[in-house]
Amino acid sequence: QVQLVESGGGLVQAGGSLRLSCALSGRTFSSYVMGWFRQAPGKEREFVAAISRTSSYKAYADSVKGRFTISRDNAKNMVYLQMNSMNAEDTAVYYCEADGGFWSSTSYSTSLNYDYWGQGTQVTVSS
Repeated sequence: QVQLVESGGGLVQAGGSLRLSCALSGRTFSSYVMGWFRQAPGKEREFVAAISRTSSYKAYADSVKGRFTISRDNAKNMVYLQMNSMNAEDTAVYYCEADGGFWSSTSYSTSLNYDYWGQGTQVTVSS
């Protein structure tokens, strides 16, 4: 059974930075495409970033491109999301998700294509 645990959320001022971490246990981490999604109150879950199994491919939502960076450490079973120049629109619960399939440009941005997800971590940006 795969478990995902996010950490690193909190309150930050506009223009500030946060680094989210996600630990995967229960299966071989390097077998999964990893994604970050977020959900603001009253809104649907939306794609933030994704990374392929060997970090060869990365993808970002237009709204975070140039500000957020996704990375992974397969030796530590961890995926990270470095968030810089944050603004109020980044306020949401952030979810780490794992997809046991192969990297696909048609699937990495859709949460329904992922097999597992964590309980989320709250990120609040004050303006």
